Amino acid sequence: MGFIKKLFGGSEISEESKEVNTMPWLLLTSVEQLNKLKVASETKPQLIFKHSTRCGVSRMVMRQFEESYGFSNEDFDVYYLDLLNYRDVSNAIASMFQVMHQSPQLLVIKNGVVVAHASHGAILDLDLKNFV
Repeated sequence: MGFIKKLFGGSEISEESKEVNTMPWLLLTSVEQLNKLKVASETKPQLIFKHSTRCGVSRMVMRQFEESYGFSNEDFDVYYLDLLNYRDVSNAIASMFQVMHQSPQLLVIKNGVVVAHASHGAILDLDLKNFV
């Protein structure tokens, strides 16, 4: 296998040298969590990433968001919403925060209100440093 990797340009990176960026996702699965999230936003900004598991664009944007995310748990709580399984939660978000549903979509909630939101590729343009 090493010969094939060398022949076709594969890299010989050891497991120890690979940088793994794992997101501190919190699963958003109930409307009750939204009320707690809103209260928590009074002391720390909350992020909601709304993802459609059947959409290639959503998958691509989520992967890019994960790769570029450089914050700690002290900066944000980061919620992941699977839109297909929890549509009622998505509808409650739209109603509670007065933001039209889109997918993929990122909402930044601070002091109980949405202070920024973006969808599709614009998610990657949000400068989250402005909200810490």
